Parts: sequence; C-alpha cells; structure tokens
Amino acid sequence: MIQARSIDVFFSAQSFQENDLRNKTVVVIDVLRATSTMVTALMNGARGVIPVGDMGEASKISQNLDSENHLLCGEKDGVKIEGYDLGNSPLEYTREHVEGKTLIFNTTNGTKAVKKSMGASNVMIGAFLNLTAVSRYLESSQNDVILLCAGWKGRLALEDTLLAGAIIYKLYGGSLPDTAPDGAKVAFGLFEKYRDDIESVILQSNHAVRLADIVENNDVSYCCKIDLCDIVPVLTDGIIS
Repeated sequence: MIQARSIDVFFSAQSFQENDLRNKTVVVIDVLRATSTMVTALMNGARGVIPVGDMGEASKISQNLDSENHLLCGEKDGVKIEGYDLGNSPLEYTREHVEGKTLIFNTTNGTKAVKKSMGASNVMIGAFLNLTAVSRYLESSQNDVILLCAGWKGRLALEDTLLAGAIIYKLYGGSLPDTAPDGAKVAFGLFEKYRDDIESVILQSNHAVRLADIVENNDVSYCCKIDLCDIVPVLTDGIIS
C-alpha cells in the first residue's frame, strides 16, 4: 500500500504548470512510445538518456559530446528525424545499437513532458514494460505522487491513462479510496474496465491508429507487454539512467 499522502493524474503535458509538481514524485508516462523506448534502451545497456525539447537543443548537446559514445535519437509526429541515428521505435534500441551509449532523445510528446517535470522532487520513467518495478518504487514515496501522462499534443491518450490506472490499481490493491482525486478515479476506472484486454484496447486507440500509417513493425504490441524488466529509470541532473 502506498505511503504517499495522495496520488493524482495529469492527462497531458499541457494540463499543469511546473509549480504543480514541486515537492512531488512524478512518473512520466508515454506508452506509445517514448517512455517504452527509454526503458528498453536502458534495459539493453544504454549509459543514459538525455531528454530534450527540440532539435536545436539536441544539436547543441550533440556538439559537446564525443561522437563515438552518443546517438541522436527521436521523432517528429511519429517519424524518425532526418539525420538521426535512431527513431522512436523501442525495437530499434537493441543491445547491439545502444550498449554503452548516451542517447540524446527528442520526441513529440514524451521528452517535452520530462523536461517540464524537472522541478519535481523526483522524476522517473514509467511504461507497461516496468509496471511492477515503478509501483514498488512508489510504495515508499513520502511525497505526493503525480502520474504525468504525456498525451498527444495536449490531448488525452488512452494508453497513457490506462497505464496510470494500472499503477494506481497496484498501489491501492484494487480498491481506490473514496477520497482519491478525480484524475486518479478516472484512470483507475478505465483500467478496471479494460484490464483484461489491454493490448486490443490500445491497438484501437487514436495514437495506435496514427502509428499504423507510419510504423511498419510491432511497436504497439511490444509497448503493451507487462514487466519485461525491473528497472526504474530516474532523472538525475538532466540525464535518465
């Protein structure tokens, strides 16, 4: 059972101000696909992930790093950025490609959510891939907890809300207190309704349908896999590791 005073959900990176996160523990969620990709990269031996807000910031950081030990990674509107080493498909982030590398990572929604969270007490990265590990980490939190869904360009994303609900479900043992904030109730209720059919529900989500037109692999199915690893990526001094 979680020890935190409260747990709430923000449904997009545009649904809060930075001050709303002060003195709080934040889990950034972007199931399709940024946080799933970050978890996969670190699982496969990446040294760290530097989240950036745009291509200009990525280029500036890249110029100050050893070219042999870093990779430029990311997408814009789901498509790999021209000239980058990798896009935003977690299946690209194999051990062969990322082991020992520092990744400069730039995405449409996920990395912007991380950047906006930097004023929080603690920031970690959540995906279905590390669901139980993140939930266990949060059990000992003494701060209020915010589950920050990256969403899609300011709009709610079903897959992110489902993961937030799954975390809350685990933390409260399947029984949410009546005093829980509205955001937590919405996410919990959504997960409770669809928890036996996660992948098929996400495959029908708006974002999955968008990706189907531009992604030729099994990204969505992979991102729905639960507990592939037990790592909890944490943001420290601008680097996720």
